[in-house]
Amino acid sequence: MYIYIEGLDDERFERPLQLISNLFFEEPTVSFGNKNGIPDAAVRIKVEAAEHVLVNAVLEADGKTLESSCQKDITQGLNAKENFREVKNAVSHAYLTVMQEWTDIVQKWGILTGVRPTKLLHKSLREGASKEAAHRKLAEEYLITPEKIKLMQEIVDRQLLAMPDLYDLRNEVSIYIGIPFCPTKCAYCTFPAYAINGRQGSVNSFLGGLHYELKEIGGWLKENGVNITTVYYGGGTPTSITAEEMDMLYEEMYSSFPDVKNIREITVEAGRPDTITPDKLDVLNKWNIDRISINPQSYIQETLKAIGRHHTVQETIDKFHLSREAGMNNINMDLIIGLPGEGKQEFSHTLAETEKLMPESLTVHTLSFKRASEMTKNKDKYKVAGREEIEEMMDLAEKWTKQHSYVPYYLYRQKNILGNLENVGYAIPGQESLYNILIMEEQQTIIGLGCGASSKFIHPDSGHITHFANPKDPKSYNDSYEEYTRRKIDILKELFNKESSQL
Repeated sequence: MYIYIEGLDDERFERPLQLISNLFFEEPTVSFGNKNGIPDAAVRIKVEAAEHVLVNAVLEADGKTLESSCQKDITQGLNAKENFREVKNAVSHAYLTVMQEWTDIVQKWGILTGVRPTKLLHKSLREGASKEAAHRKLAEEYLITPEKIKLMQEIVDRQLLAMPDLYDLRNEVSIYIGIPFCPTKCAYCTFPAYAINGRQGSVNSFLGGLHYELKEIGGWLKENGVNITTVYYGGGTPTSITAEEMDMLYEEMYSSFPDVKNIREITVEAGRPDTITPDKLDVLNKWNIDRISINPQSYIQETLKAIGRHHTVQETIDKFHLSREAGMNNINMDLIIGLPGEGKQEFSHTLAETEKLMPESLTVHTLSFKRASEMTKNKDKYKVAGREEIEEMMDLAEKWTKQHSYVPYYLYRQKNILGNLENVGYAIPGQESLYNILIMEEQQTIIGLGCGASSKFIHPDSGHITHFANPKDPKSYNDSYEEYTRRKIDILKELFNKESSQL
């Protein structure tokens, strides 16, 4: 599909309009420029922005002309960045409207293509808007449908019940610890994850660097009176390493981090059931860690084989029961809608099997074709359901969770997500993952330690975010962890206005 857009000479419009075009067509070619740009374009759209307040979009295709206008009253006193954002939203509004009319496809998230839509609602409510006014803005300015606005409000309400002090945690931090190893690499995965077999040398070197980071970052936090709200071990699969290595890692955490006994939540992803053993569960118990993830993704064995997960359906069930018997009383499970070869029937079976286990929380993902994944590189090999069936599967998940007393508590979206839908975390009330709330709403600094771990430093006063990422491959990480640790401590000193440093 070729789409030609004229009338916009600011390249900052190109990305948002490309992303909106991607919602309607698979890999459309979007050209910006004069009428000679793509003479055989299937669609020609002219967008006019007059005095930064009125946008007019005209679409010519299939022998017909569609038109939409959007007027914005630019508030006085906005800076240049804020001013452009208002104009960009108006252009996106007019463009999305004519595209929806032409294709008869309604985009339930409107012009939003970002990861964290609930941040918009949090922001409006914090600024004093009533729920009615905030909802009206989401509908009128962003074209979000009522059902998605309702979901956003349910999530915001639940987050504030789970963490009443959500807006007041900027003088603390949370910690993400990335373990970049898995038994095998899943076909849909783009996380920094490496098959662990035959890599013991890399594992040993990596763990040496990780222990260094824990000791130095933890020491700085202790010295400067900065407490930790949550700790999250992710990856990869953190339970890919041995029980002994896990034990030493948690011992380092307890000795290095400040006031560990008062950390609100420590989570260890044990997503791959084939990594869970009695010895590892004993280690988790030893260090008072009882929140883990065991991720089936699907209860269809053929699907697991197709996506590169080498455990069996029965193994998922057995390891869940083993974990429960070992005292794990807050278990999360992940399911994925739209896996290759799966439709409503297969997903209904997965929900029925989940009902036999009833984990404390359940994250329902919609498959996303991530650019660097094996699945994206070989799309012809992985056939997935169409948009309508994907939406029906999401409806099944919403009804099932409601029937079983789960509530939605966090949400995020991804590029190239099937059906332009979302990923939603559900939990039994009181069992929500606090870390997931914090990482999605960006209300607190999260320090990333380990290979591929990203940090988000949030200024306590302005809310400005500074991004910082560790190297993704173990060798680069092993070569540079001391430098990266020093740089993170420099950012922390500036963030918390501290002069001391241990490095």
